[in-house]
Amino acid sequence: MAKSNEIESSSINLISNGTEIIGDIKSTGDIRIDGFLTGNLNIKGKVVIGPTGKISGEVICKNSEVSGFIEGKITVEQLLSLKASSTILGDIATAKLAIEPGAKFSGNCKMIDSEKRGATAAREKEPEKYTA
Repeated sequence: MAKSNEIESSSINLISNGTEIIGDIKSTGDIRIDGFLTGNLNIKGKVVIGPTGKISGEVICKNSEVSGFIEGKITVEQLLSLKASSTILGDIATAKLAIEPGAKFSGNCKMIDSEKRGATAAREKEPEKYTA
C-alpha cells in the first residue's frame, strides 16, 4: 500500500447560483460553480462550470466541463469539455479537448502532454543552453 502525504477527497463542493466569492479556492475534491468567482481556482479533481457560472481568474484542474463563462487561463491535466453554451476568454492548455458546436473561446490553445501533471504541464520549458 502506497503512502501519501496528500489527503484525497471525494467530496463535491457547490457554489450555487446567486453566490459570489472574491478570492482563491483550492481543493482536493471536485467543484461545481453556478455562481460567480473572482479569483483563482486550483482543484485536484473535476471542475464543472454550470450555465450560470462565471469565473474571472485562472483555473487549474484535472478535468473540466464548462457550460458557463471563464475569463482567464484554464489549464486542464486531462479532458476539457466545452459545452454549446460556454464562453472562454483566455488561453487554454489541456491534454484533450472536446468542443460542442456553439461553444466560444478567444485565446490560444496549447495541447499538453497528458503524462505531465497540473500547472507544470502548462509551463514552457526554458531551452537548454549549449556551451562548448
